[in-house]
Amino acid sequence: MTAPQRELIDDCVHCGFCLPHCPTYQSWGEEMDSPRGRIDLMRGLRTGKMQLTPTVAAHFDRCLGCMACVTACPSGVRYDVLIEETRAYVEQNYRRGLFDRLHRGMIFQLFPYPGRLRAMVALLLVYVYTGLRWLVRHSGLLKLLPPRLRQLEALQPPVTPHNLFARLPERVPAAGEKRHTVALVAGCVQRVFNPGVNEATLRVLAAEGCEVIVPRGQGCCGALSMHAGREHESLAFARDLIERFSREPVDFILINAAGCGSHLKDYARLFPKDPRAQQFAAKVRDINEFLAALPPRAPRRPLQLRIAMHDACHLAHAQRITAQPRALLGGIPGVTLLEVPDGGQCCGSAGIYNLVQPDSSEQIGQRKVDNVLATEADLIASANPGCTLQMQKILRERGKHLPAAHPIEILDASISGTRLPS
Repeated sequence: MTAPQRELIDDCVHCGFCLPHCPTYQSWGEEMDSPRGRIDLMRGLRTGKMQLTPTVAAHFDRCLGCMACVTACPSGVRYDVLIEETRAYVEQNYRRGLFDRLHRGMIFQLFPYPGRLRAMVALLLVYVYTGLRWLVRHSGLLKLLPPRLRQLEALQPPVTPHNLFARLPERVPAAGEKRHTVALVAGCVQRVFNPGVNEATLRVLAAEGCEVIVPRGQGCCGALSMHAGREHESLAFARDLIERFSREPVDFILINAAGCGSHLKDYARLFPKDPRAQQFAAKVRDINEFLAALPPRAPRRPLQLRIAMHDACHLAHAQRITAQPRALLGGIPGVTLLEVPDGGQCCGSAGIYNLVQPDSSEQIGQRKVDNVLATEADLIASANPGCTLQMQKILRERGKHLPAAHPIEILDASISGTRLPS
């Protein structure tokens, strides 16, 4: 992997519009922890004037990849591509410390694999229902763990046997006259830790006249790996997913996790000579994007809720999807939508960021939760599983209770009468 493209680097004119939008610059005010500062580092690597030292690598590691700078940039700098290429360069040319390698290896041996995540759920059920979690948390044992492992323990969501045994049907027929045939990308973390999102997605799509196919054997889309610089691993995941979905004659390919969605739409760039990848990417739609463009058919029941709209970064900045979830939820009688102050700022989850940069993630997440609580909402609408886990973890630690739901779960509650988290 060579250093990032010179042409993309040179697009940056150092205007500084990105600075107030960058969470790490907001945290520390350090130039090298801003988008234009990191681009300067990329230029130094490209020209050979700078070596890939631990300090330089750390500045790239501290970037969330939230893409708020891409939205803010008046020059159209493709920082999303630059940081992706840079991270791949770092992973191939920089040797991390032993603990860092082991920790990252553990993450990527676990989170992209739904079967392994279900095994983790089984262990968590034992951990919770035997009282071991209570003992560990109240005995002070957690304080003996490194910050990254403490963070992993703290982020664990509530689990029930449903998380362990939930499975999706291979095909769901449309209710009434069929309008479209669509395929659903089931995801990894959300499929296991929040299966209700996929289940709600199937019910809503069927109610709106869509036949849904869930291709068997599908695995990770490669988003987590690509965002962490593990390019070859990510591309292997992507090729397998394209192969499985190419067997299905569908009108659209739908995804309900923001980070996965932006990556799926990028397959055309990642595989420029593969016509199947081009066709795949052209069919991809976020579930909010798809349903907002589909004239509603199913009746909406009233929901008396004040909902705080959390914009996941890879939905708002990477895909520029903000109006669509608001249109869907605003169409439900009784719903009041509330805007989160400084809503364009990241929550600090950012793929695996909260697992490898726990201190920075915590600082950024605390700001986000302050702003969410300021809305005095009854419920948070969050379209990305990592965002939900991050905000719920910080709320628990504060002793606060504010449930969160994916917009599709809220729409499902209105259409099908399914209960929302309370």
